[in-house]
Amino acid sequence: MVREGMLERWPFKRRGGDLPYWIEPTFTIVAFSCFILYSLWAVMQPTGLYANYVSPYNSPPIGNWLHVPFPPALLVAWIPLFFRGTCYYYRREYYRGFGAHPFGCATPERLGRRYGGERRFPWVFNNSHRYWWYLAVLVLIYIWVDTLHAFVFPEGWGIGVGSLLMLANAILLTLYTFSCHAFRHLAGGRRDCYACPKAPQTPPARYRIWRRISEMNRFHGHYAWASMASVVLVDLYIRLLIAGVIPDLRLVK
Repeated sequence: MVREGMLERWPFKRRGGDLPYWIEPTFTIVAFSCFILYSLWAVMQPTGLYANYVSPYNSPPIGNWLHVPFPPALLVAWIPLFFRGTCYYYRREYYRGFGAHPFGCATPERLGRRYGGERRFPWVFNNSHRYWWYLAVLVLIYIWVDTLHAFVFPEGWGIGVGSLLMLANAILLTLYTFSCHAFRHLAGGRRDCYACPKAPQTPPARYRIWRRISEMNRFHGHYAWASMASVVLVDLYIRLLIAGVIPDLRLVK
């Protein structure tokens, strides 16, 4: 329930724009829910290969190597799931969207609720984000291997629409992964101040890397949504090819 008089303090207009304050969390609820439902369906209904195209949900194909009796994507899908689920950007989005905790930056907590941080179960699990980053990098490497294979057809090198979609997906996933706060901390962490006279001397190369990652980090949310959409698009495209609904246009043979 909304406390009486609270609406007068809620920002109905976003700073610098005309969108109502509830647009962003509502979009998060709809889009993120659709992504979760599609991902669950895609994992339980794995695709095969179409020529040299592999769905990102099946990369790497550990389940196929082990010949497991259940959907093989289950052995891999939990890694990007936990990586995205514990991501700093996604935390903000689902805290606001699904929990209204709070609904926005300038929006007060609901009556009787206080922000307690992430010190209690299950939210304390979010502190494992940096470890999921390491595993996500391993998955990303194999996605790049699959992407390179997407340009090699039985008759030789070529470029298809699927090849370009997989390349775009690999690039977006790379930007999302390496603009992450965890990677930023890995590159420049343990330094409270780079310019302080008493601060430990930081190698110039490390400082430059930290600066570049910080610049990328400004767009981390954009990369998060774009890469989420590209994963679904590539998987859906391969499914339509296998079903014979659409042909794979070859741009370069």
